[in-house]
Amino acid sequence: MALKIYDTARRQKVDFEPIDAKNVRMYVCGPTVYDYIHIGNARPLVVFDVLYRLLRAEYGGDQVKYVRNITDVDDKINKRAAENDEDIRSLTERTNQQFQDDAASLGCLAPNVQPRATDHIQEMQDLIQALIDKGHAYAAEGHVLFDTRSWPDYGKFANKDREELEAGARVEVAPYKKDAADFVLWKPSDDDTPGWDSPWGRGRPGWHIECSAMSAKHLGEQFDIHGGGLDLIFPHHQNEVAQSCCGNASGKFANYWMHNGYLMSEGEKMSKSLGNFYTVHELLEEFPGEALRLVILQSHYRQPLDFSKAKCADAKAMLDRMYGSLREVAAIEVEPKADEALLAALEDDLNLPLAIAGLHDAMGALNKARSDEEKAAAKARVLGNGAVLGLLQQDPDAWLKGGASDDDAEIEALIQQRLEAKKAKDFAMADKIRDDLKARGILLDDKPGGVTEWRRA
Repeated sequence: MALKIYDTARRQKVDFEPIDAKNVRMYVCGPTVYDYIHIGNARPLVVFDVLYRLLRAEYGGDQVKYVRNITDVDDKINKRAAENDEDIRSLTERTNQQFQDDAASLGCLAPNVQPRATDHIQEMQDLIQALIDKGHAYAAEGHVLFDTRSWPDYGKFANKDREELEAGARVEVAPYKKDAADFVLWKPSDDDTPGWDSPWGRGRPGWHIECSAMSAKHLGEQFDIHGGGLDLIFPHHQNEVAQSCCGNASGKFANYWMHNGYLMSEGEKMSKSLGNFYTVHELLEEFPGEALRLVILQSHYRQPLDFSKAKCADAKAMLDRMYGSLREVAAIEVEPKADEALLAALEDDLNLPLAIAGLHDAMGALNKARSDEEKAAAKARVLGNGAVLGLLQQDPDAWLKGGASDDDAEIEALIQQRLEAKKAKDFAMADKIRDDLKARGILLDDKPGGVTEWRRA
């Protein structure tokens, strides 16, 4: 079955046909590094990580190139650095590392390239100059702006008419603009603001030009898939399309566009004032990253996702059961193999709920298996299906014990004391040890042959 994706530009589900099947290229908008990412930012990380895994499964790991940028020059960064009385580079280095740590905790594979905006200023200036030379941009009072009226197709990508564009441009109204919808490509910097020399004076790039320059640098002017959140369609992605199609020598840009839906939190729009605003960092203090990932994967990527801590707790309990089943067959070595049905679900515009159902089906087969042959076949399915989704790849025993901890040796010693108490028929002491451990969140599971396994609740 061929991969089908809902293409935002065409507004319909279409067959995916790569430009070069030996070099499939994908670009996804990354973070602006000035603070911890929130759970809404985590959704595109996880969604496009699954797409990356699927493309690697379909075309081969060495045949897919995934680029996700780091925006490290932005007015939000400047403002936060001033508030913190912190050097801008120090702020971006620290918050970028926080982002990388959070992405890894969510089980996301590292992209092939993570370009930083500040390393691509020359490429941005070159693209801006090309736009000026072609009559699509103009300099005014230290700024360079894209002339939206110079390109008749402006607004078509975002499905907006001229009146909507001017009303919702979300750009500064300024007397030097020819049109209200014109957007900034370059802007002046004062002595206290990061800036670079340019033909238009010392300044810094606008947000939109950054992604156009970085994607062209690392994937070429024309590439396969561009992804991001629904909130980026306008103005960011509309402006990327305009400046890239007008500035690139080929007149081309991304062939397919994919956008994940909005995230609601506890039934309402996420906001700090409502108390339902969660950073990934703080959620990881309460739940493992894989549980957060599973919550995100349980909804279709284009539909709204209502996130809640209760769903995280349910996902954690579900993963506990799955890892418990895998611990039972830990000694059986297998070669993971994903089900064709699960791959078909993902090939149908990343039907994540159907794919998760396929994972549950394989887990059901594992729980019902009796012979070692049946267990091996089912385990191979579980691990193969999980690999494509980025789930169930940890050591089961480590997961259930919550990873290595300072009190592991003490717990093992108490379990041994309990076993010795049971042998001495001191059942009161055995029960007390069990109850004391339970009070600490340690659950015991007695197995045949006098073996006791434990896990953290």
